[in-house]
Amino acid sequence: MTDTVPFEQLLGQIEDRSAVLLAAAAAAPDLGAWVPGCPDWTLGDLVAHISGVQRFWAVVTTLADPSGPPGEEQRGDLEPQGDPLAWFGESTRRLIDALSAAGPDSPAWTWWGSSDAPLTAGAIARHQVQEAAVHGYDAQESAGKPEPLPAAIAVDGVAEFIQVGLGASGPWPHRPARIAFSATEGPSWVLDLSPSGARLNPAASGDPVATVHGSASDLVLALYGRVPFDDLRVDGDRSVLAELLAWQPSE
Repeated sequence: MTDTVPFEQLLGQIEDRSAVLLAAAAAAPDLGAWVPGCPDWTLGDLVAHISGVQRFWAVVTTLADPSGPPGEEQRGDLEPQGDPLAWFGESTRRLIDALSAAGPDSPAWTWWGSSDAPLTAGAIARHQVQEAAVHGYDAQESAGKPEPLPAAIAVDGVAEFIQVGLGASGPWPHRPARIAFSATEGPSWVLDLSPSGARLNPAASGDPVATVHGSASDLVLALYGRVPFDDLRVDGDRSVLAELLAWQPSE
């Protein structure tokens, strides 16, 4: 279970951001629109992706087996059948039902086993908030009407991205570096990058090589490559941010 956001709140955030994505897709003239945040995808591809993701993690949560991912037969059909928007709505319901039934401390396999994030349904819920939030933004941007992520989601999103996305990425291949992220809402985070990997360092005592300032929403979207770091205030060495973007996992 995450230490920062109550489990029931995470479930509500998944529902909320999934509804935002669904509304943006439903309002589009068609699902063939280009998605700027995922340049190889159409809006239909995005809806299919998030549907499959939510169904996959519903299965993982229900199995409660941390030893490995579900096999192909266990996964079931992850490809959209019939109306893609109705399929997505059902996908969200399956994910929420599975998480609710399991509870936050239920064990589960996850792809971030090499990070310090727990292998639990609570951690899955936390990551699925960000999955729905960022792709909801993608859907809105495809329609030309992107909106900032809610502060409560974005604040946790910075820490979750560092802990899970970067924390599971393996050794940092460049010179060791420390980057600070400072949100206008108040919180700040320190990221240490070294041959040991990426880690949050709440007790950091040395100066960062770069400090990035912006709203929590802008920080999350920059980390996910949706907005350029050039649009944010950066004090210090910007080159380390280019290295970070080239190294980090993509969603």
